[in-house]
Amino acid sequence: MSETVAGAAEAEAEKKPGKQERILDAVLALLSRNGISGVSMRAVAREAGVALGLVNYYYADKVTLICAALRRIEEQDVALVAPDPDKSPTENLRAALRRVADSEFLTTEYLSHRLQLWSLAQAHPDFEKINTAAQKRYRKGLATLIRAARPDLTRGEANRRATDIDIVQNGLWLTALLGIDRASIRRSVRRCEEIAFE
Repeated sequence: MSETVAGAAEAEAEKKPGKQERILDAVLALLSRNGISGVSMRAVAREAGVALGLVNYYYADKVTLICAALRRIEEQDVALVAPDPDKSPTENLRAALRRVADSEFLTTEYLSHRLQLWSLAQAHPDFEKINTAAQKRYRKGLATLIRAARPDLTRGEANRRATDIDIVQNGLWLTALLGIDRASIRRSVRRCEEIAFE
């Protein structure tokens, strides 16, 4: 095999998600479409296009499988409020506040998926712990951005504002499922900016 062909094959392999990644993608897709009742080890294997034994190799049972998917979403949520070192504190805060209204988050698939994830908190204590920890980490990251942009605020005030913003953002996502127009979404984002910067 020539170096060019081998290099192309390696580049193509890097683009494809790994098997464990595909398994977690399958869990999230099944949750979004069918809720928790649609997730089984067999259904995940079928959706991911992998052998059932491989799913069982990585995850002991349905609970550990869903927990892994929830932790992955937690990391994605926390990344929404991760500051860019090349931007000012104000730019970082505005970017984070606007990110939740990005088109990738306002699809029916994503919003249905988000709704299912929230509902999981009542399905198992481990899911509730992960969801609660994720929300706390997101709010802490948001509060940190607020304090960086508004150093005159106390930690408590920044935390209060982060909580208020989180509630508005979650409401935005929930109501976007109903087909709320873009102008309303922009007003919600502006309201979050007002809460952060007022």
